[in-house]
Amino acid sequence: MSATERATPFYCPYCGDEDLRPEEEPHAAWLCSGCRRVFTVKFVGLHIPSETRSRGRNEETEVKR
Repeated sequence: MSATERATPFYCPYCGDEDLRPEEEPHAAWLCSGCRRVFTVKFVGLHIPSETRSRGRNEETEVKR
């Protein structure tokens, strides 16, 4: 998905209705026909717990020895 592409929600996060329509303003917004709310969806990133990251580093270190 490119930075200009719109993420597509499957339902309204407020009322659960599935009848969503693209809105031009604000950028990449969606209008819920059920509750009339306008909202946006934004992907922030992935969270990798520090425990998993440190375990992976220890395994790499052990293999190199």
